[in-house]
Amino acid sequence: MIEKEYIEPNEGFSQTVVIKTGNFKTLYISGQIGDGANLEAQTIATFQNLEKQLQNCNATFKDVVKMNTYIVNFNPEVDLPIFRKVRKAFLGNENYPASTLVGVHSLGRKEWLIEIEAIAVVE
Repeated sequence: MIEKEYIEPNEGFSQTVVIKTGNFKTLYISGQIGDGANLEAQTIATFQNLEKQLQNCNATFKDVVKMNTYIVNFNPEVDLPIFRKVRKAFLGNENYPASTLVGVHSLGRKEWLIEIEAIAVVE
């Protein structure tokens, strides 16, 4: 039997959808963004928002199995070291989830520089 739970529903989407199957639950976390004047500040706030969604479901970054990251006007030489530094601060040094990073022209609002979505599995 599959159960669905919608966490923090908004107009048109939920922040997280939890699918429960047997002893496992899979968390589908919508793209999170964060406030800040630059990419580093927004990346920190974005990871904090991801962490909040995980905590709402009794999960941690260790439960994340997949992340998709979107960075506006991505410049690998400048932006990748910033992203990696912040990611390491939240996820540690090993056992990273499968990940995709995509440079995009824009996100849902012009002030957003980064958006990250995640999937986590919890026993």
